[in-house]
Amino acid sequence: MATGKSGPMGRPRGFDADEALERAMLTFWEHGYEGASLATLTSAMGISTTSMYTAFGNKEELFRKALARYSEGPSAYLARALEEPTAREVATAVLTGVIRTTTRPAHPRGCMGVQGALAAGDAGRDVRDLLADWRGAAYSRLRDRFERAVGEGDLPPESDPGVLARYVATLAFGIAVQAAGGVGRADLQKMADAALSSGPLA
Repeated sequence: MATGKSGPMGRPRGFDADEALERAMLTFWEHGYEGASLATLTSAMGISTTSMYTAFGNKEELFRKALARYSEGPSAYLARALEEPTAREVATAVLTGVIRTTTRPAHPRGCMGVQGALAAGDAGRDVRDLLADWRGAAYSRLRDRFERAVGEGDLPPESDPGVLARYVATLAFGIAVQAAGGVGRADLQKMADAALSSGPLA
């Protein structure tokens, strides 16, 4: 007769699901969606394929969970930046955050949300769409924040919040691509400083 406590039905045992998801996030971040094979993922997560499917669903579902974790962890600088008191400080915090996140020594270089499915074929179309929506959401949050800045008088009334948001988002995503290509933190910071000192938020 079975005794003792039992976990929820279907929950795999013998591994830390939170730690496994963290490792999956890092694997997708480093290899992209298609580049991260099931064998690579399960090896990094320290679990079997069966356990992965039971705990997280299929590969696409796992990627969605990993992207949510990335948004709440490494990419959380965006939410903090939006709380800065001025539009200029918002933009500065966004670019500082993306530079720090994409060049951190203990993590893969670049941005999971930018590189995750850039090279994905037809099988990765849903993931490409997911990441396009993810990047679009970042743009929308910046636009809304700059609209507020116009309403508060922080930005001139003729300012176009959509253009400003697109400018900052393009800089941020471009920095991520440059970081993935090996450009160092100091050089990226110089570029960000130059863009902010001469651009529409100067």
